[in-house]
Amino acid sequence: MTPQEARARDAADPLRVYRDAFALPDGVIYLDGNSLGPLPRATPAALADIAERQWGERLIRSWNEGWIEAPRRVGGKIARLIGAAEDEVIVADSTSVNLFKLLVGALRHAAPRTTILSETGNFPTDLHIAEGAVGCVPGARLKAVPRESLRQAVDADTAVLMLTHVHYKTSECFDMSQWSSIAREAGALSLWDLSHSVGAIPVDLNAAGADLAVGCGYKYLNGGPGAPAFLYVSKRLQEQLASPLSGWMGHAAPFGFADAYAPAPGMMRWLAGTPPMLGLAALEAGLDVWQDVDQQHVAQKSAALFDVMAAIGRKLGLVCVSPADPAQRGSHISFRHPDAYALCQALIAHGVIGDFRDPDILRFGLTPLYLGFEDVVRAGEILGDILANDTHHDPAFSNRNAVT
Repeated sequence: MTPQEARARDAADPLRVYRDAFALPDGVIYLDGNSLGPLPRATPAALADIAERQWGERLIRSWNEGWIEAPRRVGGKIARLIGAAEDEVIVADSTSVNLFKLLVGALRHAAPRTTILSETGNFPTDLHIAEGAVGCVPGARLKAVPRESLRQAVDADTAVLMLTHVHYKTSECFDMSQWSSIAREAGALSLWDLSHSVGAIPVDLNAAGADLAVGCGYKYLNGGPGAPAFLYVSKRLQEQLASPLSGWMGHAAPFGFADAYAPAPGMMRWLAGTPPMLGLAALEAGLDVWQDVDQQHVAQKSAALFDVMAAIGRKLGLVCVSPADPAQRGSHISFRHPDAYALCQALIAHGVIGDFRDPDILRFGLTPLYLGFEDVVRAGEILGDILANDTHHDPAFSNRNAVT
């Protein structure tokens, strides 16, 4: 695609109007929204309002003026993006904490089944959290097998099939309907990590028959660093599962101050501590950008941006490890290169921000709401110049940062 063709595609793009909703720095091509979404322009005002008016002026009165309902209200806005009912999603804690809550709750519910089944190479924190979860349930265990062996590993002892919908490295995507059905037919629950899915590709949990899900708020949802996460429990399971973190906000009557714990009905039981209102305000501002977005336009543009970047990679001799079929991937593209880290750092120094994943993956997020075709073409030109001139061989680009 030539720069002229790219500008024409941008001019005809139905999502182009959403670009102005984000405060994108001049001189930067941002290809890392799959790791941290950029700042929505509405967020600073939302944060100022909650700090100065809601907290500063209204003080504790704000709990009865919208704060206490925020986890459900914001959860309802996420529900519309993942094919769930508004009363099936709640915002709380981090993705890791929510995953722990659901895994322990599911294991206790599924007894005498004892196994959490997942794939090797899953996002590490998911496996780490699962290790901790099985330690809380006597006799439970984590079984991780290669992706190609998953089908055979689902058996009569599988309590939970825990899968990440879109793989963090390769962008490879599971067929959610197929794998939810496999779990259900085996008598197990399906639990999906949507961190690289929500806001990137269409998701329909109810249509797929999914049981449980978690996801983060700071990638494609643009809720800010460390934004509160969300969890989903299908309505058919809500009164059967209980959170192992029996905090006061998950109590049926938190202001009754009873000694004994009684779980709240529905999704409220998955709350634990006091809702983090500053983070919730930022997340809600990010979600409001999505109010009128057509998810099919997102999917179509994601596929088109991928094709442009994949063609650039082929021309430059890079090895793409992401599936070519858009139905089998998320909205990032990954290339394998022996100098991937140095390439990433050289790109950042030249205004193109992607990221690196050990040991040799150069990863670019293709976020349709604000990324243009001309951005991708220009990023490809800069990458080509770096490779042609061996710019990435500068020793300074090999110094590892704490965050890659």
